[in-house]
Amino acid sequence: MARGRGKGLGSSTTKKVSTSRSSKAGLQFPVGRISRFLKAGKYAQRVGAGAPVYLASVLEYLAAEVLEMAGNAARDNKKTRVVPRHIQLAVRNDEELSNLLGSVTIANGGVMPNIHSNLLPTKKKTDASSNED
Repeated sequence: MARGRGKGLGSSTTKKVSTSRSSKAGLQFPVGRISRFLKAGKYAQRVGAGAPVYLASVLEYLAAEVLEMAGNAARDNKKTRVVPRHIQLAVRNDEELSNLLGSVTIANGGVMPNIHSNLLPTKKKTDASSNED
């Protein structure tokens, strides 16, 4: 007596399992969210299907690079937690990332350790070299 579109015994209602675009692309960064931001930002009238995937992969790569180098900086300072100081050291020690983030200020990052050469003590001539006359 089952009428209509209800879940009958004989109907084959196989539910389609949804997979995210991030998992299809093998990424951790959200492709759908980046797509939404690209559309809402009015950067262009239309956004292609591959653009948010490409942008998500580039952003994920950059984040992985910075985090890897910041982790190395934390390990060099004998710390187990990455803090903004480690990110600052990682970015400023890498030439390409420093160029990319040249005008970026990292909060609580501090400055690069540097002592100007004029402030360093001058080396005096040794007595042995002056007695050779």
